[in-house]
Amino acid sequence: MKKANRSNLPALIFLFFLLILWQFGAMKVDAAYILPTPIQILQKCWELRVVLLTVHLPATMLVTLVGLLLSLVLGLGLSILMDASPFWQKALYPVVVASQTVPTTAIAPLFVLWFGYGIWSKVLVTVLITFFPITITVYDGLQSAKVEMSELLLTYGASKRDIFLKIKVPCTLPYFFSAIKMAIPMSIIGAAIGEWLGAQSGLGYFSRRMMTQLDGAGVFAPILLLSVAAMLAVAIISLIEKRVVRWRGEF
Repeated sequence: MKKANRSNLPALIFLFFLLILWQFGAMKVDAAYILPTPIQILQKCWELRVVLLTVHLPATMLVTLVGLLLSLVLGLGLSILMDASPFWQKALYPVVVASQTVPTTAIAPLFVLWFGYGIWSKVLVTVLITFFPITITVYDGLQSAKVEMSELLLTYGASKRDIFLKIKVPCTLPYFFSAIKMAIPMSIIGAAIGEWLGAQSGLGYFSRRMMTQLDGAGVFAPILLLSVAAMLAVAIISLIEKRVVRWRGEF
């Protein structure tokens, strides 16, 4: 525990330094509707804690969770299919890459028109943003399995299923957790973008509403909550990874 705290000390010192710069810079600008100070943002979070924590944060987390789960199913399915068949790899890989060339802010309003202001328009934005890193990273993990080990198991009569479970899955787990840690912040960003462009609740929606009222601290308060939620989720996944992936570097 002490070692972990020491390793985080440089990041905490740097963050504290940035916050000090932000505080004095915002005080010099003296225009809270444009650039509020960190203290003003924390005060606003406390003032709005009930509505943010009981209404808007759960709405955003629901969109994030559903979108992330769908991205996992889609990403894992595509990566396994591309690894299993060269034909599907050649057919799907360019399409997966091309999907990321579509500007999210351009297509998100179309999702709102098609699916309304309910949850699914925001979920689709989240899936569009997050399934790509999961697909590509997991596919790279499957491809990282050493051919020699697979051939050795084949000589002992192992099936393709045995090779997948005993060689490819262990090799892919570190890549899988890396993909999840990348996808979590992106899924939260996707949910916020969807809510910003069209929603009736959520932190993105609340931030946009505060902007129309020229409430700078109110704009940043939901953003702060989004950042904290993303960091906590990534920290939890990192703890799970340390318990599950104990053989990193052996393959």
